[in-house]
Amino acid sequence: MAPYVEAGEFNRDMQYIPDRITRGARRPEHGPVEGELWPVEPGRYRLIAAKACPWANRAIIVRNLLGLEDVISLGMPGPTHDERSWTFDLDPGGVDPVLGIERLQQAYFARFPDYPRGITVPAIVEVATGRVVTNDFPWITHDLFHEWADHHRAGAPDLWPTALREEMDAVMQRIFTEVNNGVYRCGFAGSQEAYDAAYDRLWTAMDWLEERLADRRYLMGEAITEADVRLFTTLARFDAVYHGHFKCNRQKLTELPHLWGYARDLFQTPGFGETIDLDQIKRHYYVVHSDINPTGIVPQGPDPAVWLEPHRRG
Repeated sequence: MAPYVEAGEFNRDMQYIPDRITRGARRPEHGPVEGELWPVEPGRYRLIAAKACPWANRAIIVRNLLGLEDVISLGMPGPTHDERSWTFDLDPGGVDPVLGIERLQQAYFARFPDYPRGITVPAIVEVATGRVVTNDFPWITHDLFHEWADHHRAGAPDLWPTALREEMDAVMQRIFTEVNNGVYRCGFAGSQEAYDAAYDRLWTAMDWLEERLADRRYLMGEAITEADVRLFTTLARFDAVYHGHFKCNRQKLTELPHLWGYARDLFQTPGFGETIDLDQIKRHYYVVHSDINPTGIVPQGPDPAVWLEPHRRG
């Protein structure tokens, strides 16, 4: 996602393709309907999600947890991209084997020839036409749970427990504004004043999370929810990228005992850790963000083996 900085302060462009995929293309129970409705149909769609991107990483994890691997195929661009688009340089010949395209931009232009915004991941593409359906990342994972329920694996986790919905929405909103987006607000600040304010906001939220996780295994209690998925993708990148590259350096994640134990707990849970590729993550941030890291040098550390240390949160 491209940064947008005005008067020194980073603001994320949150205008995405508002289409949603729902059961029978019906009006969904939750959320806005500002675009078209597409029907749930196994095999019809391909999720394009780079491992390097935290917003795309969410969708990969949720797809894994719900057992949708054989229902929605997965295409993964490489970790670096130019101003035009993410590219499929990890695939043979640099071409996605299902869509037959070199750049994700081609799927966007197949539907919107003059698409004016950034070419972002995650994106869901209709396989038969090669046209992008949506890139609205918060609703992609929401709908994978609510609308694709008939195709979940047996025993799939309840990522959106009804009894906790109101509290979970508030927790996820704070995580998004203060942590997921907060690290970017620090990294792309265009003035000392904007950076200082962003830094204070981030660490106020990190302290809140550290305290919250002191007496509960997961954010909402004793079971994994969507809230945990959304926080995890930022924590997984914290020491490798955000601590130094984005100047979020009051403490490392490894120095926050409850958050660090919690992050390792999730990493060691099937569906989470196998989606994390620290080499791709570091290449993405340190190479693509040439304004922050003009040399393009990618750091060697930290040692990924620490993620496998016992967490003792069972």
